[in-house]
Amino acid sequence: MCGIALVLSEAAVPASLHGGGSPASEAEGLRQSPVDRPILLVDDLKAALIRRGPDSIGNKKVFLQLNWECAVEEEGTSISCNKSRMVSANSIQQSSWPCKAQIRGSMFKPTATQFDAANEAEKRGGFCYAEKERRLMTSVPGFSYAQGVSDRGTMSNVELHFLGATLQLRGISPVAQPLTDDSGNILVYNGEIFGGIDVDRDENDGETLLHALEKCACFSSGDGNLYCKEEVYVPHILSSIKGPWALIYWQAKTNTIWFGRDAFGRRSLLVHWPTDDDPQFVLSSVSPLPSDRDISAAASTDNCFKSDQVLDDVDMVCTSSYWDELSCGIYSMCLETKKEMSEGILRSLVNGVTKHEWRNPLLKELIKWDRRFVDPKCGGCYPCVLNENEHVLPFQPEIMHFSSETKEVLAANQIKLDAGNIRPAHRVLVALRESVMRRATLSSTFQNNLHQTLQEKFAPFAVLFSGGLDSMILAALLDQCLNQEYAIDLLNVSFDGSLAPDRISARTGLKELQNIAPSRRWRLVEIDANLSSLASETKHVISLINPARTYMDLNIGISLWLAAGGEGFVDGETCNPVEGSHRYKYKSTARILLVGSGADEQCAGYGRHRTKYRNGGWASLQEEMRLDMQRIWIRNMGRDDRLLSDHGKEARFPFLDEDVVKTLLEIPLWEIAELNEPVGQGDKKILREFGSRIARESNKMHFGSNRAANQASAGTVVINKPPS
Repeated sequence: MCGIALVLSEAAVPASLHGGGSPASEAEGLRQSPVDRPILLVDDLKAALIRRGPDSIGNKKVFLQLNWECAVEEEGTSISCNKSRMVSANSIQQSSWPCKAQIRGSMFKPTATQFDAANEAEKRGGFCYAEKERRLMTSVPGFSYAQGVSDRGTMSNVELHFLGATLQLRGISPVAQPLTDDSGNILVYNGEIFGGIDVDRDENDGETLLHALEKCACFSSGDGNLYCKEEVYVPHILSSIKGPWALIYWQAKTNTIWFGRDAFGRRSLLVHWPTDDDPQFVLSSVSPLPSDRDISAAASTDNCFKSDQVLDDVDMVCTSSYWDELSCGIYSMCLETKKEMSEGILRSLVNGVTKHEWRNPLLKELIKWDRRFVDPKCGGCYPCVLNENEHVLPFQPEIMHFSSETKEVLAANQIKLDAGNIRPAHRVLVALRESVMRRATLSSTFQNNLHQTLQEKFAPFAVLFSGGLDSMILAALLDQCLNQEYAIDLLNVSFDGSLAPDRISARTGLKELQNIAPSRRWRLVEIDANLSSLASETKHVISLINPARTYMDLNIGISLWLAAGGEGFVDGETCNPVEGSHRYKYKSTARILLVGSGADEQCAGYGRHRTKYRNGGWASLQEEMRLDMQRIWIRNMGRDDRLLSDHGKEARFPFLDEDVVKTLLEIPLWEIAELNEPVGQGDKKILREFGSRIARESNKMHFGSNRAANQASAGTVVINKPPS
């Protein structure tokens, strides 16, 4: 998948609904007469999603108004309105923008699956509870209407505008978002399902999820409340997903918008809460700056979103806190009007947003990030020696639906461990290899497309590559999970050319990988950059990292964004001496990027971890690592997803696989790291025990944050207007 958005806005009711005005003129007015002119336009979101290079992009609108019947048709432009019942009209676009809307009238009467009220009374879903005589905005597929009174005393429509862009990597048939079903539900989904919900190898994740969500069973009882069966409750289904995801789901029969993101925030989902300046409620994978305003001029006034204004020193670009990172979790908003709506219809609706608990006990454990064995002095017994039959990393094809070809590749690449190796490292290696395996499986459709390419040796995967421990391990494991006919691109960014430590370690790492897997075509893509010549790129990166706004965010952002672009040089002599020794320009077309995020946080790889251990011992180290994992969604993941996806790439994070995180948590902290040892030995100790043969210690900085940070005298300093 690629990117999603929802704009929930208030629009003026056409005069014809009050008994006046011509039908033809009101059809246009219904779409173009907002109560307040928003700062952010839907077109801004569309443009940002299109930039990602999706295979398809589409939209679907839902209008809500109570007790009115209104069928709309474009082209012929006819409107008929009657007080009482409700009629719907659909609008869905599945081609590339700009597209002409196609709106057709259709009838729909929402129904709800009925259950015995007495048996289900204890299984309330925790949402949409209201008075029996509540005024519901009744749901229909496409355009429906629910009328309320705004704070200005005028009749109001509510418009929901769903946007979905698709980068299709799974499924046989082409898929275009938004996804819809016969019940009138709408889903825009950005993610991958690697477990928890059964997805056949050639099925699409989003379609499978929509079918599962359609089975969610809720009903309205005589007391005016909604009840849900626990086993088919939306949070129950979403909590079962293993893998990165963000979604927005319109549940027609309960008139509810569901939205959220996975427990680690691996897919971006930003939110704009209604304000006086922009009263819309917006959810979005992307964070575009408004295109219809003179941003430079606005930056010098008090009108720049009027909230925590910060300016960059490149072109006076306003990067205010218009957006917030949506915290990880599952949310619902039931669209119902209330008798008292003094705050206005939108703010009243948004004030009713409910956050739901995760229903999966495993996720709750991972979020708490409690470790049983923290201090070796506090006792506790943990087995640390392998049994004799545990010397081989097992191949477990049953965890996914693999092709026979993939099974042969995996079975031929079992990792043998020495009998003296300790069990914790073995367990981590098993979990991490299975994580890479899940993320390196290609659908048959995607493979067929690869075979049709004219390129010499295609690379469907790339690794963000510094030559350090984390990226070396990922590259080596990817080699074991991918057919030898494919090349693997190693993307390396340098701001100091060949003298940068990351460039030196990357070239050394390449040689080690070539020794380990000589039959693999490794392609080290050397991406050189000069900060002084990146003014326009920097402005764009600032918009991508928003709402993050420190120099460290910017410096990491520039490096990640350049790496994802994959445009650099390949040294033919180093990468493939057989074919020639010339250095040539190359742009990686790999659509899937493996990234080592989460390794430092979970394995004590940061310098501050050593400081915490020195000052406070094992308990202090554990607490700092817990804090890192609990805030990784806001510090790293949303930002990084926006940066990497901007080039039409999908980032995958093997170290943040749920099973990998669980395995690392079950291992004693003193087996994870031994910070009494020197730098490069005690930190990330457990990874070095199985990675020391395939990786060398390079510079200690996290990938992408080293050279640029030094250039900008960075850190946590907020990007702000330079002193005059």
